[in-house]
Amino acid sequence: MHPILQLYNSINQFGISNNLKLKVLEPGSIEYQMKVLPGHLATPIAIHGGVLAALMDAVLGVAALSLTCQENKLVSTVEFKINYLAPAEPGDSLLAEGKVLKPGNRLIIAEGLIRNPERDLLIAKGLGSFYAYPIKKSGFLEKLSPEQRKILNKG
Repeated sequence: MHPILQLYNSINQFGISNNLKLKVLEPGSIEYQMKVLPGHLATPIAIHGGVLAALMDAVLGVAALSLTCQENKLVSTVEFKINYLAPAEPGDSLLAEGKVLKPGNRLIIAEGLIRNPERDLLIAKGLGSFYAYPIKKSGFLEKLSPEQRKILNKG
């Protein structure tokens, strides 16, 4: 895994608190796994749409980041849309897949799917735009601890 992705994965509090498991398939293509927990529910029988939207933003953004990190760039969400197709239920194991459709120097377009593979069910589909910018101009490096900087220096 690229050092920027490794560092991001280790400090991403959303991913940590939701127990997201990242798998990089190739630059521009990633997967996240997530289990639907009681804190994710809007009702006793279904996940909150905001949790799915956050997962979609994460999978789209990290797909873009997995490509731009090769050029020492970070990404920020410009916009994204999501279509909710079926409810996710308590205890479901979700597989979120993100893939870059159109790479660009500054703007990256990515698509994503959230599925429940155990029920062979498509939960949501998304499309997003992400702005790529150099890590050195982000202010990100200045916020890192010496231990976190060591991760980046491995690359």
